[in-house]
Amino acid sequence: MHPDLGHSMYEGLEDYAVLFIYALFCTKRRKDNLRYYETGLLEIARKNFKTFTSAVIFIIGLLTEPQFSRFFSVAPDLRLSSELQVAVKKIIKSSPCLADEKVFKLLRKEIRCKLTDSEYTPLAYSQDRMDGKLANMFLADECGAMDNYPIEAMRSSQIVLREKLGIIISTQYPNENNAMLEEIDNAKKILDGLRSGKVFALLYEPDDEYKTGDMWMTSDIALYQANPVAYAHEYVMDDLREKRQAAINYENKRENFLCKHMNILYKGLGVEGFVEITKVRMCSSAPDVEFWSGRQVYIGLDLSQTDDNTSVAMGTYDPEQDVIFVKVWGFIPADRIDEKSQREKVDYRKLIEQGECFACGDEVIDYSFVERFIQSLPEQYGVEIMQLGFDRYNAISTVQKLESGEEPIECVEIKQHSSVLHRPTKLLRERILSQKFRYDASLMLEINFENARCTKDTNLNQYVNKKKSAGKVDMVVSIINMLYLLQVDVLDNINDSFGCQII
Repeated sequence: MHPDLGHSMYEGLEDYAVLFIYALFCTKRRKDNLRYYETGLLEIARKNFKTFTSAVIFIIGLLTEPQFSRFFSVAPDLRLSSELQVAVKKIIKSSPCLADEKVFKLLRKEIRCKLTDSEYTPLAYSQDRMDGKLANMFLADECGAMDNYPIEAMRSSQIVLREKLGIIISTQYPNENNAMLEEIDNAKKILDGLRSGKVFALLYEPDDEYKTGDMWMTSDIALYQANPVAYAHEYVMDDLREKRQAAINYENKRENFLCKHMNILYKGLGVEGFVEITKVRMCSSAPDVEFWSGRQVYIGLDLSQTDDNTSVAMGTYDPEQDVIFVKVWGFIPADRIDEKSQREKVDYRKLIEQGECFACGDEVIDYSFVERFIQSLPEQYGVEIMQLGFDRYNAISTVQKLESGEEPIECVEIKQHSSVLHRPTKLLRERILSQKFRYDASLMLEINFENARCTKDTNLNQYVNKKKSAGKVDMVVSIINMLYLLQVDVLDNINDSFGCQII
């Protein structure tokens, strides 16, 4: 029985929930009649009864799984993990046949099914070890707030089982290093036929056109796509519209609304934000090596401390399209990948595999690797390097080697002061907002833009402040260094050619 509506669960469950439950339990393998799916993935906005749906699945499992089966829910903390336990207890207490103590015994720390001698225990990632347990069925709730360890620990425990099931549910979270993103990416590749896997996924998120720009502010379609319950309940839709208007009016409410109610990955700008990530993503383009051939380019270098991130940006201006094109790379110490990934909540190994970042040196950056990389750009991309802009801090030795190499590169020091950086910073923001800026698709660069925070001096000159930013911004800084050169050497000269003609 449905505990809140007081009638049969057949009548009370939402349509998507019925589909999810039937798919997981009723899709069988022809050869042995065992369940086909081993993972049920549900990406859905808040308040769509996702935990309640999981509770129904667990009760069915407790009644039908083999004798002595064990069930676990994992979440960032015990309170979240226990939400499923609360939902299971409510359903059992509201259903006369299940409430019989000969069927279920409700204890403080676990729920036992006496018909099958099975038990369900909630676990907390913050205080429980996940290893050493055999999980016939598990639920990873609010997966977006955890890394991969709890899920992989549960999956590892299931290796010896012929029938196993893991349920992974979450909304989006405003961080790039969470297990849900990897699960969604894997499910989409399976749906596209790029890889195989026994995954049944319901991914309720807006189409791509609503994830960039401002279309989410006006389209009810985007709300429906993330909130299937809103189709059947008009009062839910009315409430979502009110929350959307509040997110439009107040920046501090936007992150929660876009992530939790629209499943759009978004990190709030804060008080001194630079550019909204939804606007930045509109400027992304597919990498095209041939585009760069024959181009005159300017290089921006942010050579940070030896144990920190370093970045190189290559940019050019296309007068025909009136667009600035940019390609950026990051460099990190090879022996600090795991440490930095954990501390900064960024999957650097994945970024290295995608070619967006390079690991060099050991505990510190290998500056010679960065120098060789810059010197190889003309041969690798067929470009002509006009100038390289750098911050004097930690860069003197590298600059001397670049200027004295076989093919010398003209290097220009860019003073890191608001009076100097304001113009290229303003240019970058304006170009992004007007969509006259293009960058080769780069998750690492988008993370840097999300982290970027700006400061204004007494003259209202604006610049990206590394200390006040929410994480690494070296890629954005290297682009600004590059834009300074491009602005002075190219764009200012173009602007000077226009003027008033006296007749």
